Amino acid sequence: MNSLTINRKRLFVDILFDILGGVFIAAGAYNFAAAMNFPLVGFTGIALILHNLFGLPIGIMNVVLNIPVAVLCYKILGRMYFFNSIKSLLITSVIIDFVAPHIPVYRGDAIMAAVCTGVLSGIGYALIYMRRSSTGGSDFIILAIKAKKPYMTIGRLSFAIDTIVVMLGTIFVAKSVDGLIYGIMISYIISMVIDKTMYGMSSGKMTLIVTSRAKEIAECIDETTDRGATFLKAQGSYSSEEKDVVMCACSNKQMYMIKDEVRGVDPDAFMIVVESSEIMGEGFRKPLV
Repeated sequence: MNSLTINRKRLFVDILFDILGGVFIAAGAYNFAAAMNFPLVGFTGIALILHNLFGLPIGIMNVVLNIPVAVLCYKILGRMYFFNSIKSLLITSVIIDFVAPHIPVYRGDAIMAAVCTGVLSGIGYALIYMRRSSTGGSDFIILAIKAKKPYMTIGRLSFAIDTIVVMLGTIFVAKSVDGLIYGIMISYIISMVIDKTMYGMSSGKMTLIVTSRAKEIAECIDETTDRGATFLKAQGSYSSEEKDVVMCACSNKQMYMIKDEVRGVDPDAFMIVVESSEIMGEGFRKPLV
């Protein structure tokens, strides 16, 4: 497969993810947040303020706000990230203004609306982030500030910018303490869903087993869970004795079976189980193009 075919396939997947992500973001912003007068974070939140005050289209205002910032930050962002983000921004904005209005607007329970806003928006942003892109806004500003002041953490910068936008949204849109609470709640849900969507789906466990019966334990793991194992050589710091270590990555459910097997083969085995936020490769999730 030549490079041109790979690039075309990658572009197709990128656009597909942009469309899917745009639909989720548009539904969260237009059909839930805007309908319930919730404050949102980022430039979408500012566009939502302008929409509520002057009736301006959310998508178009999102583009208008983003383009100057993107141009100013071009050198910092880099050519590929810049063009990917502009592509994602335009696709998402078009969907917000021309597709979302044809989807029924939710006007029910406020808490349910806030949860749906956070979940839908979080999934949408995650799909776009997974393709090394973004929808601009505060992402551009954070990267620009980080380049000038590297000692500042992304978490602090993001929290500061989001807080300012949510406060403005509360003053001009929600006009109530409830609105502020919903805005903070939505922001938290979005961050949690992004992490879970990007990493949680392929999370699992990894175990390190220090044992004198490494081969037998590896065979049991293979027979019980159909997972392979890796042998590592180690040395005890006190006794200087050579040790065998069995390393195995597996799903959360399979770890319970492995623990039982290890206890059955070698009751004296020293076993460490750790969380793995993401596992990729044979038998697990494979990377997209």
